[in-house]
Formats: sequence, structure tokens, C-alpha cells
Amino acid sequence: MTVPDIVVMFFVLGVVAGVVRSDLSIPKAAYDILSLLLMLTIGLKGGMALHGSLSLSLLVELIGVALLGVLIPLVVFPVVRYLVRLSLADSASLAAHYGSVSAGTFAVALAYVETQGLIVGGQVTLYLVLLELPAILLGLLLYRRFSADREGGQSTGLWHETLTNRGVILLVGGVFIGWLYGPNAGASVTGLYTSAFQGVLALFLLEMGLVAADTLRNLRWQHARLVMFALLAPTLLSGFGLTMAALLGLPAGSALILASLTASASYIAAPVAIRAAIPSANIGLAMLASLGLTFPFNVLVGIPLYHSLWGWIAG
Repeated sequence: MTVPDIVVMFFVLGVVAGVVRSDLSIPKAAYDILSLLLMLTIGLKGGMALHGSLSLSLLVELIGVALLGVLIPLVVFPVVRYLVRLSLADSASLAAHYGSVSAGTFAVALAYVETQGLIVGGQVTLYLVLLELPAILLGLLLYRRFSADREGGQSTGLWHETLTNRGVILLVGGVFIGWLYGPNAGASVTGLYTSAFQGVLALFLLEMGLVAADTLRNLRWQHARLVMFALLAPTLLSGFGLTMAALLGLPAGSALILASLTASASYIAAPVAIRAAIPSANIGLAMLASLGLTFPFNVLVGIPLYHSLWGWIAG
């Protein structure tokens, strides 16, 4: 009998605890520390893998990934606008959320490829930033392009807010530090973080399970179209990542992580940016779709599915 990766079971435990309305909770301060450790560790691991391996082919790869951050919002926007039948503000919001990525999904995918012994490049950490930034900005541009009244969300400082987001700072900073010192020179410090990665991820997913269960309580019959989108979109969007991975000739681990990212949706950076720039957007709907439905699908079903799809493509 094949059982899921152990870190996934912590997510399931959180969902079960939330469904039965247990008094289990992760203090906010502890959750903040877990998320900070997770981002920093992901950055460090990626940077150490990049140590001594920069090349022109890497630049081409990163440009290809960044293009996905532009393409996916352009695909999602008309789908949610005309098929899911959301308002303009909510359509732009969903385009930004689904064009952007989930760091939690990335962490689970990274743990999965390590467990499976798949080859993965250190540059996959940069995928997070390269997919997130253009997607959020394009979602806002789509709203302003089609909005009749040009709603007065504050766009001043958007670039600053996005680029200086704590997740981005820790990811990029971790990559730089890991790349500068490599796996050996800084081992006295980095070893502490990398060795605790699985344990930190497990506790993070426990909290995500509790939040997902709480979000799902807001499901109503009128959300049927949104539910269908949130459950079907991951597999379809993973195709963008798998196709780009095949074009770039990525190894199996990197391909799986790229597919998992294109299949994911943001529930941290995008909500903050959209709430400030598009006040009329219903962030609750976006969180219901991204965190309540798409995130559990990817963690429980999607990542092994994308692995199978890559095996068929690479074949």
C-alpha cells in the first residue's frame, strides 16, 4: 500500500481538526516564524544548488519561466470572466492569484522531489519570484484596462510593495547567501535550516489544513462554478509548466516543480496587493478558491499526478 508523503498527512490532520472544530490552533507568532523559516530555507537551498553553476542557458530558462507569469493571467482572466461569470474586479483578482504562485505548494513539491530522488536545479527557487511578480502586475493592468470608472485603488508604490514583500526578500536574499557561500562554507549556519526543513514544513501544513477547513465552511451553492474552476484549473494550468519544461529540456525534478507552481494559486502575496489596488474585489472568493480548494488539490492529488504526466511526456 502506497501512503502519501508524511508532510502531507500533517495537512490532512489540520483539515480534520478544523472540520471537527477542534480547539487546536497554531499561535499567529508561531505561524509567522514558520513561514519566515520556510521562505529563508527554500532560498538557501536554491542558492547553494546554484553555487558555481551560472550560465547563459540558465538565463534562457528563467526568461521562459517569467513568460508563463504573463501568459497564465491572460488565459485565466477570460475564463473566470465569461465562464465562471465573476465581476471585472474579481476576474482580475483571480487572474492575479492563479497567475501567481503558492510558496506552500512549492515547499511540498520540493519535499516530494527530494523524497523521490529526482534531479532538480537550484534555480527553481527563482521560479517563485519570476512567476509571482508579473502575474500580480498583469492582473492589475487587466483591471485598469477594462474598468470604465478606473476605480481608485492606490497603485503608487505597487512595485515597491511587491518587490519588498518579506517573502520575496527572504527568498532572494536566501538565494544570494546560499549562492555566495555554497553548501560547505556556510554549513555551520545553513545546516541548521536545511536539516529542519521537513519539520518546519510539516507544522506549516498543519496550520494550512486548519485554515483550509475554515475557508471551506464559506462554501455555498452559488459558488458551484468557482468550485469547478478551482478544482479543474490546477491540472490544466500544470500543462503550461510541463510544456515549458519540455521546451527548456528541464530535468524531472525541476519540471515537476514548475508544473506544480503553474498549477498553484497565491494566498499570501496576491491578496495583499489586490486588496490595496482593487478595493471592490472580493478577496474571500479568491481565498476560497486558492487556499480552500486549489491548494488541497495540489497537495493531496496534484503533485503525484503531474509527476505521472511528466513521465508520459518525457517518455
